Amino acid sequence: MKTSPIIALDFDSSKKVFNFLEPFEGGINVKVGMQLYYKEGPAIVAKLKELGYDVFLDLKLHDIPNTVMSAMEVLATLGADMVNVHAAGGRSMMEAALEGLDKGTATGKKRPSIIGVTQLTSTDEQQVRDEQLIRASLQESVLHYAQLTKDAGLDGVVCSVHEAAIISEVCGPEFLKVTPGIRMLGGDVQDQKRIATPEESRKEGSTHIVVGRAITGATDPRAAYEEINALWKGME
Repeated sequence: MKTSPIIALDFDSSKKVFNFLEPFEGGINVKVGMQLYYKEGPAIVAKLKELGYDVFLDLKLHDIPNTVMSAMEVLATLGADMVNVHAAGGRSMMEAALEGLDKGTATGKKRPSIIGVTQLTSTDEQQVRDEQLIRASLQESVLHYAQLTKDAGLDGVVCSVHEAAIISEVCGPEFLKVTPGIRMLGGDVQDQKRIATPEESRKEGSTHIVVGRAITGATDPRAAYEEINALWKGME
């Protein structure tokens, strides 16, 4: 995917999606998550690709290896540019996901990038300790999942901006660090806990940023996108 911001299309219908995208031109990055995909199905990915958008299909697969492999073989046919799994599913599951993706990608076509979700940006230290019963710190947990993801042969991870630099040190700068939880300075945190600005993301080594409500909830979404893109690329 291009290095420009990925807009999270958190809408419940294709009509709302394409109304929102009217001010934009094809060629930008968008994210199709569970809400939109479960409502509209594979057709939404096909339509976005037809219009020239790069698509991150964010379904966070997490199941037994064979099930995930079979699902990825199907997802590979949809044309998305990036897909993901939960790293907590383990190395065997992630290897199976990659195998399915390779099998499902047509000869001569580039397979989608595949990344592993480490810890959600809505997760904090207390949840890791009390609910997941992980004795390591949140950062140690994220780094462990990143190393596991790299060992499984995947292309990168979903993490918060706050772990991007250390993941780059351990897994290399080319290893993808896709970072949600992006907010403008003074913006509403909402349900996120580990957030950062576009400038912080760039400085910490994120390779891609995912931006939702800061753009989709803006009075002028195109202007908001351009401002965030400029900050992300260091043009302001």
